[in-house]
Amino acid sequence: MALRSPETIDKPVRILLVDDNRHGLVARKSILEELGHEMTVSSDPVEALEVFRNGAFDLVITDYKMPRMDGIELIANIRAITPAMSVILISGFVDALGLTEENTGSDAVVQKSANEVQQLVRAVTRVMRKRTPKKPAGSVTKTANLRANSKGVS
Repeated sequence: MALRSPETIDKPVRILLVDDNRHGLVARKSILEELGHEMTVSSDPVEALEVFRNGAFDLVITDYKMPRMDGIELIANIRAITPAMSVILISGFVDALGLTEENTGSDAVVQKSANEVQQLVRAVTRVMRKRTPKKPAGSVTKTANLRANSKGVS
């Protein structure tokens, strides 16, 4: 049975996946590839940062606890290079450490658990949908002004 995102994304997402746990890396890569995403993986966050500098990605997914550099440090380094880069942090310590989007610098935090696959797929979809350009903010104001002016309100 093929996995499907409940809210599909229009085009494949170019994802850099970083996790020092080989089994987790392979499993997440397989799931995300099955959904049609283009995957680049790294088991070393320092090497992943170099790959990021030399690549073109839409999204970075990183584990939290890794040797040489934890996920929060990796996120800070990525944001220093590309401030608007979308990032998802995955950790088995979300609750224990109180990891949130606000204190990690990520766009989403996913708890490693039995529900991780669904949560990860939803997080990827949600984060990438946020990046999709919507109507310019000015167009809403212009429309409201046009309506007000047509009713004789200034």
